[in-house]
Amino acid sequence: MKSNKNMLQGGKLLPEFYKSWAKYYTKFIKAYEKEGIPVWGLTIQNEPMATQRWESCIYTAEEERDFLKNYLGPMMEKEGLSDKKIVVWDHNRDLITHRANVIFDDKEAAKYAWGIGFHWYETWTGANPNYDNVKTVNQSYPTKNLLFTEGCQEKFSPEHYQRWSNAERYGNAMINDFNNGTVGWTDWNVLLDEKGGPNHVQNFCFAPIHADLTKKELIYTPSYYYIGHFSKFIKPNAKRIATSSSRSTIESTSFKNPDGQIITIVMNKTDTAITYKTILKNKEVRLEIPAHGIQTLLIN
Repeated sequence: MKSNKNMLQGGKLLPEFYKSWAKYYTKFIKAYEKEGIPVWGLTIQNEPMATQRWESCIYTAEEERDFLKNYLGPMMEKEGLSDKKIVVWDHNRDLITHRANVIFDDKEAAKYAWGIGFHWYETWTGANPNYDNVKTVNQSYPTKNLLFTEGCQEKFSPEHYQRWSNAERYGNAMINDFNNGTVGWTDWNVLLDEKGGPNHVQNFCFAPIHADLTKKELIYTPSYYYIGHFSKFIKPNAKRIATSSSRSTIESTSFKNPDGQIITIVMNKTDTAITYKTILKNKEVRLEIPAHGIQTLLIN
């Protein structure tokens, strides 16, 4: 079905199979739900601009737009699956604005797209994360949802289970992505084995939890606890509310839960403890966050 006659190594979906491929999505969803596994939504293609040694398929922005508009969107409607959320892009922050412009500026394509997904691997070039691109998409298309669909720490090594910088990468990304309009944030793998797998192409990575199958024990990494500062306290349907810091050494984000409780997450990536004040209306509390620390404040 692809131009390179291979499930791996990129290639493009051949036009004569567009309709069949769209039909496959619907059959896949129905088969899962028949087994009692609900499907909330789907992305059109993982990393559509990357030729990978694993399963991959290349779509330009225009090709993804047209596949969504002319095939996948109408097929989902025809098969009674229009309640499923279709997420476009599903690749890095670096090129997200171009993909959003091409797809969301087309009214016929945009009506099928719930939102746009992204990953954090643009840093492979040596650059910093492109958080401003997330903000730009949010400002340009406020009715479309931004969803972080994949992130993990690459290049697994058992000597670095407790490497703190892995966790700080999560904290920094979640705080900045949420502050720039992201509505949800998902890890790639919550649990992997003691080798960083299993993985059928030996792309071994870190996870928040590793299961050492030789010792029959679980290893909880710092990333697990950093994610917990968000997932444990921010409840479903919480609303992000404005928060700001007067010092660049402190990063923070805030949410208001459905019961009215305010959650503020504070992170300090520096080598020095920082004393700071949390101010809400006419009240303030003086606190200290240790070097390389993360805190969650609960305000009732």
